[in-house]
Amino acid sequence: MKRRTFLQQIGSILAVLGIAEAEWLTLSDSYSQALAQSNPRKLALLVGINKYRKSPSLSGCLTDVELQKELLIHRFGFASSNILTLTDEQASREFIEAAFLDHLGKQVKPDDVVVFHFSGYGTRIKLDDSDATLHNALVPTNENLEIQDEKIATYLLEETLLLLLRSLTTERVTAVLDTSYDAPNVIQPTGLRIRARQELATQLATAEIEFLKLLKTQNSLSNAVILSATSDPKQVAKEGLFSGFSAGLFTYALTQYLWETTPPTTIQFSLSHVDSAMYKWGSKQQLNLVTNKKVLTSENLLLDQNTSAEGAIIATEEDGKTVQLWLGGLPAQVLENYGVNSRFTSANGQQLILRSRTGLTAKAQISSVETASPVEVGQLIQESIRVLPRNLSLAVALDSGLERIEKVDATSAFAGIAPVASIITGEQSADYVFSKLLETPSRYGLFSPGGLLIPNSAGEVGEAVKVAVTRLGAKLPHLLAAKLWRLTENEGSSRLPIKVSLEIISGISPKVILQRETLRTSDTKITQKILNLPTVPIGSRIQYRIQNKGDRSVYLMLLGLKNHRTAIAFYPWQTVEEPNTSETKPLLQQVVIPAGETITLPQNAATSGWTIAGPAYECEHQLILSTAPFSTTLKALETAKYPTADQQPIGALVNPWEIAQALLQDLHNASITTVEVNGTANDSYVLNVNHWASFNFSFYVS
Repeated sequence: MKRRTFLQQIGSILAVLGIAEAEWLTLSDSYSQALAQSNPRKLALLVGINKYRKSPSLSGCLTDVELQKELLIHRFGFASSNILTLTDEQASREFIEAAFLDHLGKQVKPDDVVVFHFSGYGTRIKLDDSDATLHNALVPTNENLEIQDEKIATYLLEETLLLLLRSLTTERVTAVLDTSYDAPNVIQPTGLRIRARQELATQLATAEIEFLKLLKTQNSLSNAVILSATSDPKQVAKEGLFSGFSAGLFTYALTQYLWETTPPTTIQFSLSHVDSAMYKWGSKQQLNLVTNKKVLTSENLLLDQNTSAEGAIIATEEDGKTVQLWLGGLPAQVLENYGVNSRFTSANGQQLILRSRTGLTAKAQISSVETASPVEVGQLIQESIRVLPRNLSLAVALDSGLERIEKVDATSAFAGIAPVASIITGEQSADYVFSKLLETPSRYGLFSPGGLLIPNSAGEVGEAVKVAVTRLGAKLPHLLAAKLWRLTENEGSSRLPIKVSLEIISGISPKVILQRETLRTSDTKITQKILNLPTVPIGSRIQYRIQNKGDRSVYLMLLGLKNHRTAIAFYPWQTVEEPNTSETKPLLQQVVIPAGETITLPQNAATSGWTIAGPAYECEHQLILSTAPFSTTLKALETAKYPTADQQPIGALVNPWEIAQALLQDLHNASITTVEVNGTANDSYVLNVNHWASFNFSFYVS
C-alpha cells in the first residue's frame, strides 16, 4: 500500500473513532523505535478479546495473547517493543485495522518477519441486503456500529485481513487465527467454550466494505502463511479450562510444541503434533494451513534458535535464591499434574527446583547460588526431573444442565468408586463430563471435555443417575490408566535419542504415516506431509519401526486406548519349553533394543505387522522406552493371568489401572538412583529425562 493511500486510510479510520491523529500517534509511539533497527526485524500484532458488548464473554483469548507474546520474546527473539497487543476494549475493528497499517504496513521491509494473531469470536455475514453470499468475519469488541442499531455490524472481514497480510512487502508473514465462523445450533455438553457466534446483524458497516474495495485495488506482494484453528466450516474452535487458566486449544497446542521443537522440522511435522494434542483434549477440530508455498521449513514458522525449552526465567526475586518461571512449553496434561520438586536446568547449567505454580507461571529455588553462574531473566530452561503425584484420579465434572437432585445423586455415586474418580466443581479442569444426551434427555453418558460422547457410555432411557454412574464404573479404570501413561509423554524433553515410525505395510516398502523423534536429540531434518490425524484403512497391516540411536540398550512397552474406552497393551509373549517335559509354556518377555540398533514391532517376521480389523474406531498408542526393564509392569500382566492360547500381540487389559501404576513405578525405579528426592519418592513418581522417552501416536481406523 502506498504511503499516500495509507495516510488517507489511517485518517478515515481515526475519524470514525472520533479521535485525533496525534492521539493515535501517542498510543503507538512506543513501537516507532523499530523503524531505526536494522533488517531483518521481527514485528507482531496480537489481538485477543474476552469481553464483548453483546456476546457472552470468552475466557482464554487474553491468555492466547500472553502465550504468543512469551513464545515470540523468549523463543524467537522478538523485542517486546516490536510486539503490539490489542485486548478487549482496545480491539475494535477500527483500532485493529489502524494498528495493522501503522505498526506493520508502515514499518515492514523485505525480509522482515511478521506475526499476526487473533483470538475471539468469528461469524458469517452478508455484505448487504442484496448479497447472497455469507462471508467469514472476525468479531471485534465493538460488534455494532451503534449500540442502538444491532443490524449494522462493525466486523473485520477475513478477506480484508488476508489482503492486508498480502500487502506487506515481505515473504515471511504468518497469521494465526484461533476462531471459527459457523456456530452449531445444538451444543453437546462440554467443558470447553466455543469461539463461533450465530449472526444477528443483517449487513456490514459501510466503512468496512469501502476499505475492502480499496484493498482490492492494491497489489498483493507476499505469500502469507495462514494457520487456522479449523479446517472445515462446520468445525468450531474451542477454548479449554486448564490448571488455573483458560486458553484456546489451538493456540496452546501450537505454542507449546514450538517451545520444544528445533529448526530441523517442517511446518507440516509441527502441525501434526498440534492436531494430536487437540485430539487428546477430546476435540475433533483439525487445523488448516493456507499457503502458496510448497515447502515450509521452520524459517517460515520464525524459529531461529537452536535451543529448545520448556519455558524461560521471567523474573528474579530479591533474595537472589528464587526465580519466576514461564512454563508454556510443557504439554497441557503434564502441566496439570506437575509436582513440587520437579527440576529444570537453566542455560548456564543451574538447577532450578519447583516450589509452587499458579497457572503457567511458577516459582523455583536456585539449587546452588554460590557455585554456579548467576541466572538471568530471559534464560531458557529445560526439564530435567519430572515429579508426578501417586494419588491421581479422574476429574469428572457434572454438566451445568443437570438438575440439583441429579447432581446430588451423581456426587454420592461417584464417591462410592473413589479413588478412581472424583467430582470437581467450579473453575476446575475436567478430564470428563457427566451429562444427559441432548437428543434423549432421559439418558446419561460420559463426555470428553470437547463434548464427544464416549463410545458405549450412554445408558438406557429412564436410567437412574446412580445406576448410570455404577454402570460407568467399569470404564473409568481404563480412562484413568490412559491419563496416567499420557503423563509420561516427553518427546520434547527426553535425552534418550529415539526415533519411531508408524508404518503401513504395503508393496515393496512400508509407508510411513506418522513419525516421532525425541526433539532434544534430533540431528536430522524431519519431514511429514500429513497435517491432521492419519487414517489407517480397515484390513491393512501396521508396524512400528523403533530406532535406538543412543549408546545404551532400552526397553519398550506399548499401551493404548481404543475408541476412548478400552485400554490395550502389547503382550511380549515368548514360548519356552518346560524342563524335563515336551510341553511349552508362554511367558512374557522384555522387548529390548540394543544400542545403535533398529527393530520392528511386532518382531515376529511371520506376523508381518498387525492386521487392523473393523469396524471403524479411534485409537491412540503410547510407546514408552526406558533404560531399565519393565519388571513391575510384566509382573502385573502375569498376575492378571491373561489368556495365552492365541497369544495375540495386542489385546485388552483387564487390570489397566494397576498396569499404568506399575509402568510409572518402573520409570521411577529407573530414575531414582540418580536423583536426590528429599522424601518426595514416598508420595510421588520421580522421572529423570535421561532415562525415559514416551511418544503418543493417535490415528483413525476407517
